[in-house]
Amino acid sequence: MLLLLLAAFGALTNFFLLLSVVPLYAGGSEAGDVGAGLSTGVMMLSTVLLELAAPKLLARWGYRTVLALGLLLLALPSLLLTVSPAVELIVAVSLVRGAGFGVFVVAGGALVAELVPAERRGEALGLYGVICAIPAIVGLPAGVWLTAQVGFATIFTVTTAIGLVGVLAVLFLPAKAGQVEQGPRVFKGMTGALARPTLIFTALAVASGVFATFLPLAVSEGSRGLAALALLVQSCVVALARWAAGWFADRHGASRLLIPAVLSAAIGTFCVVWLESPFALIAGMVLFGIGFGVGQNVTMVMLFERVKKSEFGRASALWNFAYDAGLGIGAVGFGFVADLLSYPVGFAVTAAVLLIAVVPAVQDRGRAWASVDKLSTQEDDTQVKAS
Repeated sequence: MLLLLLAAFGALTNFFLLLSVVPLYAGGSEAGDVGAGLSTGVMMLSTVLLELAAPKLLARWGYRTVLALGLLLLALPSLLLTVSPAVELIVAVSLVRGAGFGVFVVAGGALVAELVPAERRGEALGLYGVICAIPAIVGLPAGVWLTAQVGFATIFTVTTAIGLVGVLAVLFLPAKAGQVEQGPRVFKGMTGALARPTLIFTALAVASGVFATFLPLAVSEGSRGLAALALLVQSCVVALARWAAGWFADRHGASRLLIPAVLSAAIGTFCVVWLESPFALIAGMVLFGIGFGVGQNVTMVMLFERVKKSEFGRASALWNFAYDAGLGIGAVGFGFVADLLSYPVGFAVTAAVLLIAVVPAVQDRGRAWASVDKLSTQEDDTQVKAS
């Protein structure tokens, strides 16, 4: 587990340090804004596509090989950016790095579920989430700041080295982390038990994509610092809430937290409608951060609980696909709504989307109680027959 956490820290540090740096590098060249947008768009497209292919790769090559492959694809191409800021090279590097990231996150999440006992899975996934969140919190602002201090070439070289340290950690993973059984395709024969947490988490990710992309644009120019603070607070709260939810889920069950998580996220999103109020903005981001962090953990735990061990890769792929697809849908969809109406209306619509997501959460909870009642009835019948 420690080796996997080290590998994840290396992969996520490489990813988030360069997430804003590469568009900045492209934007300062002849590629301009088009190149900046392409660098991120192409990377996320390849990420989503490879997330869907990752379970098949896991079944064929095993965890160690796939994790190492993902890290190599993510880290090594970063060094090529020192050669030239040509848009063709930047797009090609982004395409390969996105593929590596997609493979790694699916394999990493699935291996966490396999390495720990089922009764500690929630807490382990929470810890894994915290380790992955630290590079996101620190890496995004640090990358932009470092470009002015040491230059692009140094950042590209250092991030490559950080990623390769993760490869060394993967190579020392135990032999039991090698083989994975072949499971079904990601969406083939998908049941309601898997669809409900996937759709709910997609809705939460949509809201996250909205805030990450548009909150700094929605406030007045003089409030940009407040927006940055609000996003930082949200990121920190998400990491803590994700770990706390894992601790709770191991002791009391993950599904109990699903409805409160969605409601907290919806209320927090609605608070942001009052953009001119610093209190509403910070409070909204705290409430959304709690809901999003708890939702991250409980939906992942629920997906792993509802598949066989041979399908852990599939569960991880569903969760990661929901995350990345939701981020993209949120950014694009909100842009159209805000352009036609206004930012406050857009945030209100986003809150409404989250409230709609309460419906499958309630349905899922109802089915869970029905299963418990059925099991209790069967146990009672068995005791009567025994008497």
